[in-house]
Amino acid sequence: MDAGLAVAVVLAVAFAVTNGFLDAANSIAALVATRAATPLQAIALASVFNLLGPLLLGAAVANTIGGIVSVMPSATDQVIGAGLASAVTWNLVAWRRGLPSSSGQALVGGLVGAALAEGGIHAVNWGGLQGGHPVGVFGTLFSLAVSPPLGALCALLLVRVLRHLGHRATRRWGTPVRGGQWTMAAALAFSHGANDAQKSVGVIAALLLASGRISTLAAPTWVTLVCAAALTVGTGLGGWPIIRTVGRGIYRIQPIEGLASTAASAGVIFGASLAGAPTSTSQVVASSVVGVGGGRWRWRHVHWELVRRMGAAWLITLPSTCALAVAIFELWGWLT
Repeated sequence: MDAGLAVAVVLAVAFAVTNGFLDAANSIAALVATRAATPLQAIALASVFNLLGPLLLGAAVANTIGGIVSVMPSATDQVIGAGLASAVTWNLVAWRRGLPSSSGQALVGGLVGAALAEGGIHAVNWGGLQGGHPVGVFGTLFSLAVSPPLGALCALLLVRVLRHLGHRATRRWGTPVRGGQWTMAAALAFSHGANDAQKSVGVIAALLLASGRISTLAAPTWVTLVCAAALTVGTGLGGWPIIRTVGRGIYRIQPIEGLASTAASAGVIFGASLAGAPTSTSQVVASSVVGVGGGRWRWRHVHWELVRRMGAAWLITLPSTCALAVAIFELWGWLT
């Protein structure tokens, strides 16, 4: 394996780790914030199901991400490496500020910026929707844009249903709610692994394909295992700022609200994974927390200043990572 390819693969794994800092932490935020599980229990649960997700649910998302750029094989290492370096840098900045930023947006912006620097607009697969499935940049951005409001709406409706069902419930209601939180947290971690781990899998597959080591975008099993493990490491080592933001900063959720938020997020991300639609777990979960605030008619209890900061970060992620990737692409070429 030549140096350029090795560096790009390492950056892909690093992206998965920072994705764990940001996105994987969201799968256990409500579980920890409502004290339905201890942090160690929640991390253990997320670890198992983050690993199972990409192994069992297929590689539709990986194929979508792997097909975003179309450059000469000789330039693939530089383009993907620069895009990944940009995304990792952005993820680290967002993590330090405790903002649930979108790793998916950062990756798309980085890949597009580096591809444009290498070959202009024809080096990017702009795509769209084909047969209901997202393709290329526009298809990916469409799925990233639609999933957060869908998560908020589902959470709003679900918390109202749960409140109606449990309005006369006694303290015994607490046990099935906690059990439901565990189940939905596992489902969310599974869905997250199937969606977000596949982003790193997709770019590594594209690197291996360009180097002639594989013949299709179907990545070897070891790639999936490494990326899933990197997600888990990221969650355990750096996820706590995001857990605090999502679990208590946006809206101080109670157990029934945590159940509604987690269930809504798991449903949206699971469906997107089946369709090959990359989503941002951070954006979907954060939006669902806002949704449960509305579902209980407590809009004034939502921390709107934090929501505005998150929204601003989401808006500037794509252009910022695109510009950063152009600079890194030029530096990469100069150094090599």
